[in-house]
Amino acid sequence: MHAGAGIAQAAVNAGVSEFAGSAWVKQAGYVSRTLAPVEQLSEPRPRAPLTFIERFRLEELLEAGCEPGRAAAVLGRHRDTIGREIAKGMTASGYRARVGQDVAEANRRRPKQRRLLANQALLDEVVARLTQRHSPEQIAGRLRQDFPDDPEMWVSHETIYQAVYVQPRGELATLVKTALRTGRTQRKPQGRTATSSTGQLKDMINISERPAEAADRAIPGHWEGDLILGSTDSASAIGTLVERTTGFVVLLHLPEDRTAATLAEAMSAKVPEIPEILRRSLTWDQGKEMALHTAITEATGLPIYFCDPHSPWQRGTNENTNGLLRQYFPKGTDLSFYGPGWLDQVAAELNARPRKRHGFRTPAEELHRLLSDPSTFVAATA
Repeated sequence: MHAGAGIAQAAVNAGVSEFAGSAWVKQAGYVSRTLAPVEQLSEPRPRAPLTFIERFRLEELLEAGCEPGRAAAVLGRHRDTIGREIAKGMTASGYRARVGQDVAEANRRRPKQRRLLANQALLDEVVARLTQRHSPEQIAGRLRQDFPDDPEMWVSHETIYQAVYVQPRGELATLVKTALRTGRTQRKPQGRTATSSTGQLKDMINISERPAEAADRAIPGHWEGDLILGSTDSASAIGTLVERTTGFVVLLHLPEDRTAATLAEAMSAKVPEIPEILRRSLTWDQGKEMALHTAITEATGLPIYFCDPHSPWQRGTNENTNGLLRQYFPKGTDLSFYGPGWLDQVAAELNARPRKRHGFRTPAEELHRLLSDPSTFVAATA
């Protein structure tokens, strides 16, 4: 039969009945060679599933005594792919292409339970963190930190996206429209009239004069600020301050309007709550709400620098943070509705989100780490 004879002919040649020959073949677990397919082997597809033609060629190579590693090179496949395929199609007679093909097709047909649905503890963790508006990438990164010795509690961000978007069920279904971010890559214009020239604000200091240490984010204490605006008929706004090194957020309650006097009063009250060592600079745009910037500096000791006109990228950290805040404060709403306690709660939630750039530590954890290490500030005081 190894020479190509069928069971009947082999039985005649061996001098036994066909029934006895069939029994012997079954007992030995013999699987005949795969018949050559009509199609020819096409160009290798390193990332695509193995085709039947490739499996047939692999069977030929192995029958000819080729080592698995060499067979992988001939087929243009990774040696681990070939190793798994050999294990999949192995019989008592060696590797058989049609057995490997049957196993592969059966695996594709078999419905598999999604990872999150198969692990209730993992699902609970993911749902809880989505509720806190953590992104799937933040959740995936943070789970590896929170459960370093438990791989069953690890999951990729793509698996989370799949669970949410592909026929979501139960708790995940309720989070589809509320927990994930918009995916918008840049902040859209918010309706405020941009200043057209430097010098509109009296005695302002340009960003070019800001300390060089602020640019590389090595030393904490340099902030970026702006307003997020409410509905056009309410004239409401919320002040936002973001620390450049850690991404730590502070929100300013503007109870009545967004005039320079209201902003100055809010900053004069809130900024002194920040440790003095972290009050190194603030960068803002040239909006008229900062007309009393000298009074703010006098009251808080915080130097204020101003961006060039129409240059929001000079406050990139703040721009990104304001985009996140729109999850809590949608456009077109009256922002005066949100009191100081509400703003503090939102800021605390943002500061508890793991960030990829910090190795999935949170801004609050990163700020605490830096404040706990006196050497952090040596370069600034030397």
